[in-house]
Amino acid sequence: MQQRLDDIIDTIRQVDTREALGDTIVGLRDSFEVEHLVYHSVNGEGVEYASSTYPDNWVTHYLGEGYSRIDPVVQASLRQFAPVEWHMLDWSVKSARSFLGEATDAGIGNQGLSMPIRGPKGQFALFTVCDRASNDRWDTYRAEHAANLINVAHFVNQKALDLDPVTKADPAPKLSPREIDALTLLAIGLSRGRAAETLSISEHTLRVYIEGARFKLGAQNTTHAVALALTHELISI
Repeated sequence: MQQRLDDIIDTIRQVDTREALGDTIVGLRDSFEVEHLVYHSVNGEGVEYASSTYPDNWVTHYLGEGYSRIDPVVQASLRQFAPVEWHMLDWSVKSARSFLGEATDAGIGNQGLSMPIRGPKGQFALFTVCDRASNDRWDTYRAEHAANLINVAHFVNQKALDLDPVTKADPAPKLSPREIDALTLLAIGLSRGRAAETLSISEHTLRVYIEGARFKLGAQNTTHAVALALTHELISI
């Protein structure tokens, strides 16, 4: 999977237009073997950009009905930073049940994982994968792919930022050698304890380096910091 992930990231890095980014979304759906994949962002001026593999008639219906106001996935994503697991949400409200029924009839999967992303200058984005699966099968899929999906989500968002003149990203910050070492070891899958041991430092000191890098990168959490460092090519794996 690591080689495939590297190939996916290289493909995203080479995108130079929004049209090409849309083609990449289709490729990501196939690479992650899900029924649908969606990227949707709103910049600080309220301008939206979206690319998805959803059926056009469902997208038109969703927008026409203003379903973002009642969609439990969207509402949960606006309130939290962590990925939103669809089947863990409350679908008991009548409007939510009705919406879910329409979505299912339109061919949208019953299982999904949505990753909220908060970018610079007030930008907000949502990266979603969904499929038709039982809870058990979806839990297995999520356990295997969630970390890579989160990383890819941030790469896609960074590319969208680069292509948007309003939110075009600022130059990458400079990280210290130790901050680079710490993020690199986490990026290749080492635990914090193992990373600290490799660097011959305490876990407390490692945490200081990670938090320093996270602050400089403007990252929401450690996973986001690793993704941003990879995106800016500050680290390599």
